[in-house]
Amino acid sequence: MRWLTLVLGVAILAGVASLVIVLRDDPGRSAIVETGSTSPATPAPSPSPGKPTASAFTDPCGTFQTVATTPYPVSGYWLIPTSDPCTWRRQLEAIHRVGGDTVVRLGFGLSPRSVDDQGRVLEKIDEKDPQKDLKPDGRFALCQENGLTCVQAAEKDLTAANPGNRISWTYTYRTDEQYGPGIFRCPEMERKIVAGGAVFYRLIAPEDGSDDPTCDFKTRGRAYHLILVSAGTQDSLTQLLDLGDRFGIKVFPALPLAPRDPVESTRADPRHIGTLTTLTRRILQDYGDRFSGRESLGGVYQPFELQIRDWPDPSKVQTLQVYAEQHRIVEQELPGKPILVSPYIDSRRRLKYTSTPGQVAKGFKALAKTGVGIIAPQDGRGTGKVGLFWPNWKNQPVDDRLKPVVGESTYNTAYYGSTRDYYRAMAQARDELAQEGVPVQLWANVEAFEPSGTEPCGRQGTRGRTDKPRLDTQVALAGPYVSKIISYMWSDFFTCGSPSLSEEIASDWDRPIAVEARRQQRQIQDGLEIRGFHLNQSKVTLSWPGLDTPRVVDSATVGWHDPAAVPGLPPGTERIWIPVDWATVPDGAWVRIDVTSPDGRKAAEPVYFHNSV
Repeated sequence: MRWLTLVLGVAILAGVASLVIVLRDDPGRSAIVETGSTSPATPAPSPSPGKPTASAFTDPCGTFQTVATTPYPVSGYWLIPTSDPCTWRRQLEAIHRVGGDTVVRLGFGLSPRSVDDQGRVLEKIDEKDPQKDLKPDGRFALCQENGLTCVQAAEKDLTAANPGNRISWTYTYRTDEQYGPGIFRCPEMERKIVAGGAVFYRLIAPEDGSDDPTCDFKTRGRAYHLILVSAGTQDSLTQLLDLGDRFGIKVFPALPLAPRDPVESTRADPRHIGTLTTLTRRILQDYGDRFSGRESLGGVYQPFELQIRDWPDPSKVQTLQVYAEQHRIVEQELPGKPILVSPYIDSRRRLKYTSTPGQVAKGFKALAKTGVGIIAPQDGRGTGKVGLFWPNWKNQPVDDRLKPVVGESTYNTAYYGSTRDYYRAMAQARDELAQEGVPVQLWANVEAFEPSGTEPCGRQGTRGRTDKPRLDTQVALAGPYVSKIISYMWSDFFTCGSPSLSEEIASDWDRPIAVEARRQQRQIQDGLEIRGFHLNQSKVTLSWPGLDTPRVVDSATVGWHDPAAVPGLPPGTERIWIPVDWATVPDGAWVRIDVTSPDGRKAAEPVYFHNSV
């Protein structure tokens, strides 16, 4: 939950402005499209897999290949940009190599600001202490026109048009993008400002949120909102889309982040809806002008997080109100481009305002009706808000790595359900919505970190990255219910440590991962169908309580393998089938199913089948 320059021919790389993103402890974080593992992503619900053209070229960052060689089931990632363009380019190359076809940009926030009597935009001295005095914001102090601050210059121009005009509120927005003329509604009053090497945009709109297209500043005096945008020296989004075209990767830039409620920061503040939608409309109009034909623009990302739950009256939920208004602008300005949102889930029993799987399913429906096209709930394992466990494990002690969050307890004591329970419930809600004529995709956002770590990763506070076996387990528990799996986040959780998580994946990418087992008859023989990744020629071991010797079945010898894509499941999902004499399996038994590759590597997580038939 930013981007690098790439121009074919003689490529010139310009620096991308550094961005500091802080990973918050609560809620989850501020989090993509169904495609083949090496193909460009696409917002269509049922795309056809393909491969980008293999090529190699040289630029100041060196030569690289665009062919994915180690495709992993996780195919989308959030990124933190870097001031080093070669680092950024290498990140997309590495993402592509492990099968990534989607990247999501973290967002920037629209901020209402105070202005002093000298026309200077102010900021808090200490964000954690609102009682401390304000100080001039050094970033916006650079914004000057003809010896006036940009606020003073805007006031001068407005009052020159009509003495009754005034600025009733000033907002700021910072980004590493640049915009074209499509961002301006009224060029006679709005403009791009270059001052001392810094780039700003001045936008002015009526305070009622109408974004009046008449641009009549003279007939009568009105109150206006001033939006000052601090922009990048290069357009990071153009750079990122260029890379997306080269690597076959879809890009989801973030919408402007809504201002937060001053009393409850987890909620969006609806008082600023008019200005938020004005800025959103302007930016998306510019995107439409400049990027309407770009295949690499996959959609947009809604960066304001919320906890998904069963709201008694969704129409009164502030954040959903802001979502609906902002998403309406996306539908108008970028028709056909989906909105991606990644809410979080909290399953902890001991806390107030947490939710059962059934309650989350109801919240899923309410969220879908705000106009989003893709919901990618955070699986909650990285924060410890949800556990990874099977129904027959509920009385087992929680993983040691979860104890800093839920203490010494069993899974059943700590949580209302597992990640699998929640994704199953949301998948059912998705199917019910489809019957109501509300199509929405369900993805999984698997968190690639631990609640705490002895070796924190880069800018990620106290949290450390996880390991591949646990990531495989997250894929296994969410896999049967979603159409795509993405992860928060590449930088730094996949890149820190030695070996890094991305290096672990590259060296072990084809280890089998089973996600589901179903009793299935094939021709006249009864048996078991297993779905997952890299299952071809696997040996399957079946065991259950009371069985002295586990049963090992070689699927390559007596079974069947189907590599064809499974509709509705993540790209790369395949099936194997083995015969099973169910008469010998006790009724009600939980059958443990371990899958082992031909070279002896066992899946990190077994799957379980409840013999209830």
